Amino acid sequence: MNRFGEMLVFVRAVEDGGFSAAGRSLTMTPSAVSKLIGRLESRLGVALFNRAARTVTLTAEGEAFYTAALRAIEAVEDAEASVLGGRAAQGTLRVRSMPTFATHQLAPLIPVFRRLHPGMRLDFVLSMEPGNLLDGGIDVAIHVGELADSSLVARRFASTRWIICAAPAYLAARGTPRCPEDLAAHECLNFPSTAPWSTWSLRDEAGTTRRLKPAGSVAANTGQMLLAMARAGAGIVRLAEFHIIHDLRAGRLVELFPERHSGAEDPIYALYNGRRHLSPRIRVFLDFLEMSFSQQPPSWERSLDERVRGRPHEVLLTEVPHR
Repeated sequence: MNRFGEMLVFVRAVEDGGFSAAGRSLTMTPSAVSKLIGRLESRLGVALFNRAARTVTLTAEGEAFYTAALRAIEAVEDAEASVLGGRAAQGTLRVRSMPTFATHQLAPLIPVFRRLHPGMRLDFVLSMEPGNLLDGGIDVAIHVGELADSSLVARRFASTRWIICAAPAYLAARGTPRCPEDLAAHECLNFPSTAPWSTWSLRDEAGTTRRLKPAGSVAANTGQMLLAMARAGAGIVRLAEFHIIHDLRAGRLVELFPERHSGAEDPIYALYNGRRHLSPRIRVFLDFLEMSFSQQPPSWERSLDERVRGRPHEVLLTEVPHR
């Protein structure tokens, strides 16, 4: 590996907090990362890390080298961008997203993004597993909902309501609940009780927001499975508006208690590691998300044609500005 590659591995080890975490991000074994850092230290003649039993921390020389390495990486990326111009966004971008958002919202926009950046390769990882969202070499993670404390940078680019609904077939067979209290007599489809989305928020008659976990005999860890069961008439469900907007419009699902909606919206974030200069491939994807989703009304309430061609989105067909 050349010196620039060594600096990239070193910086990732610093930012991920250890050799094992850096190995997962870079798809390298921890021992390979450790040996590379060791060769770098031998060549420089200094120790860059203080190695303890469970942790590694930077030495004073490591701190100085980290700052210099960031400047060097930024200089190389800026040099490539100055020569390549609009073609600077190249290489593979790995994106993690919850499956429903990727399938229903990102997928229709990918042809536009590819026309803008034909030199890029996109690698999507669809997962709802908890943990470090950037493990495994992920560059950008899409997260719906409030964030726990994190060292990652979060750029909010949209928000979504959660809607309680059911299929006409279910309501015809079981009756339509008139108030949230009636849910106790119905079959409610839900996420597992440990998932944050399993709690439903509604306003009572006094306008106070109430939180409840409705009882039900069927749960699933993906919204797509819950949607399929709700369409089949298996029960009442609560899903994100971006996921079910077309089913509501087509009459396959009917919203319940719209007057009792809490009015709250869950933020949708793009998460990335911002402790170093952003590469062009990450920067253009973040800009594309913001330009595609941040306008009002929400993008899922507009047609695809409006999203990628209508003002103010005309710029998407010509150039995505760098920040």
